[in-house]
Amino acid sequence: MEKVTTNCHFCGYLCGFIATVEDGRITALEPDPARYPYDPSVLAGCQRWKMNLDVLDAPDRVNHPLKRVGERGGGQWERISWDQALDEIAATLSRLREEHNAGVLASMIGGPHTSFWPLHRFMSLFGSPNNCGIGQICWNPRIWSDTLTFGWTIEPDVTEETNCLIIWGTNPAESDNSLFWRSLLKMHKVGRPKLVVIDPRLTKTARIADTWVCLKPGTDAHFALGLLNVVISEELYDEEFVKEWCVGFQELADHVKPYTPEHVASVCGIDAETVIDIAHTFANSPSTIITGRGIDQIGENVLPTHRARCALLAICGDIDRPGGSSILETSDFTSELELECTLGNWDELSANCLNTEHTPLQSYEGYARVKPCMDADGRELPARYLTSVHPDLMLRAMEGQARYPIRAAIVEATNPLLTYADTNRMLSALLGLDLLVVLDYYMTPTAAIADYVLPAAGAMERATFQAHGGVANFVYGGQKAVEPYHERKHDYEVFRELGLRLGQEDMWPHPTFEEACEAALEPCGLDWDGYVQMGMYAMPITPHKHEQVMPDGTKRGFATPTGKVELANAALEEMGGGRLPVPGESYPLCSDGFIRKMEADGWQHFGLITGGRKQPYNASMYMNNPDFRRRNPRPCVEMSEASAARLGVKGGDVLTLATDQGQASFIVDIITMADGVLHADYGWWHPEREVKLPELGGIFESNVNTLTRCGLEGAEPMIGTWAYNALDCMAKATDEPLDWEPDITRKGSFA
Repeated sequence: MEKVTTNCHFCGYLCGFIATVEDGRITALEPDPARYPYDPSVLAGCQRWKMNLDVLDAPDRVNHPLKRVGERGGGQWERISWDQALDEIAATLSRLREEHNAGVLASMIGGPHTSFWPLHRFMSLFGSPNNCGIGQICWNPRIWSDTLTFGWTIEPDVTEETNCLIIWGTNPAESDNSLFWRSLLKMHKVGRPKLVVIDPRLTKTARIADTWVCLKPGTDAHFALGLLNVVISEELYDEEFVKEWCVGFQELADHVKPYTPEHVASVCGIDAETVIDIAHTFANSPSTIITGRGIDQIGENVLPTHRARCALLAICGDIDRPGGSSILETSDFTSELELECTLGNWDELSANCLNTEHTPLQSYEGYARVKPCMDADGRELPARYLTSVHPDLMLRAMEGQARYPIRAAIVEATNPLLTYADTNRMLSALLGLDLLVVLDYYMTPTAAIADYVLPAAGAMERATFQAHGGVANFVYGGQKAVEPYHERKHDYEVFRELGLRLGQEDMWPHPTFEEACEAALEPCGLDWDGYVQMGMYAMPITPHKHEQVMPDGTKRGFATPTGKVELANAALEEMGGGRLPVPGESYPLCSDGFIRKMEADGWQHFGLITGGRKQPYNASMYMNNPDFRRRNPRPCVEMSEASAARLGVKGGDVLTLATDQGQASFIVDIITMADGVLHADYGWWHPEREVKLPELGGIFESNVNTLTRCGLEGAEPMIGTWAYNALDCMAKATDEPLDWEPDITRKGSFA
């Protein structure tokens, strides 16, 4: 028996644990107070980590490589060896590349139980730019906005010095529920920071706020421009910082004049006094803003909202200031860009990029525009995230409607039939491929239609090395506690073995993930054992970096073309965008003809949002945990009392939602939120049901993505962000019950 430090993987924090290992099996688990989050009381509030032991030997885990037998999606599998699986996959990929080009392969990846760069490296060396994810609606809008404005990404520095914290479009009480949330609760109890929560729903986070702003979905850009209007017109900004370090201030000042509190209030559905009060509170620096998917998923309005956020932080002097927002440091260790091996194959990747003529910023050309300034400042943004193919373009290529076809896909740790827009289109496209490979823990609906399902090593069976998206001098994780059970493999090993079979030998010099990570740590002087002992590498962030005096006597400034904060952006203008943030229109899911037809049959037209997190789930994950299902057993559609009265429903009733794309049904839950808007749960499926065609685990009954679309029409034009919020739908009560009846009365079982 031995005690081994290791990490949980059931959210992105990778909290530290001590595993008791007997004869190569983990028999007990306890929080490690010496590693993140450094406080066992924080983990006492987490429902997820305790399932680690059950998941290691869960009966529904995929433990061996499986090859499809018979029709795709028919549920018949043959157990094969790893060598056979990898040989056959590599041979098919090689043939398809010869028949078409390297772009013939797409990949889709999720988290948190992944290491992103091994798949990205494999794809770069294969020659395909077609890694497809949800970056355009999750991470990319903020990173691009920060980089264009400040030359690098920023992070809120929430401390007791912080005067005002705006939490905008995220709910850390549910989505975080870790050290930050617990720390925020403690700070807020003593009166700092003043907390403003912007959300159409009265979330758990909003309940503790000093001010809850119940904003009409999709009007966030108007609200941000209204705050700028007040700060500028009342001269509440930091005049010294603006004068020395900002470009385009007068343009911005002229631009925001029409966005008066009264105008913004009329658009956003709030009081003008709310806009004025929040602007006054925020201008009392230091203040900062935390944003989430709520504003990353609003289509055309996403970039204007984020750019206005950046401008507000800048003119209030809250950039690189303790208690405000910090410009992060670039990594001392090997950068994500170098690990993903994009630059060495740039010409082929760029030539095969499908985004270029559609989303000029989210492309290799867009990346190349910002790279020189970063190079001059010694910074390297990861490229694979910020050039990832737009899902609509990937689907077009799978459907034979692009300049070359995509005929194969590798899916790792994600379930695109649940988590990507337009489920029916995604299903049709994946069913039409020559090759579909899924690397995952479970037989998900997406895995069920694959040609090969490969068993992934999971929590405590694999070492971890998470580098904060490749934009910080910060990496965290640790060692595995045991060798993978059964025949599961670390994803690094899978992609290395595929790479060796496809002529990539020179670029995979390290046989194990641990050796590769130790090599990555070498530049910062830390070896693998030291990293494992600490659980992270993190250096202090230096404030006021722009004021640093360089050897030639000049100040360092910002990594932008002007060396200053760019409130008006010439690079965006050159790419066909706007110099200043201009609100866009919300693109409807329901056509006029569809609305008329449905209204004639008694349906009503409502606003729609989706994607709000609900503990203990995470997207479409953990639906197979009976304890979790007992706590939160039903897919719900939330609405206000006024909306329920309009629809003639009460809590527990069944409501069907419909758009031009399809239909889905949910259980009514009445909460405090904006009137005229519905919030539908995201990621719902039923693992207790048969996971094969045609049922596929019940993904068609309560899956909100049967309603959504990822089309470029109506998407944000620079990045390609589509909408999951600021949507619309038709709604109607039904007497028909949902057709699943899970038996969750007995622990560990489903009917």
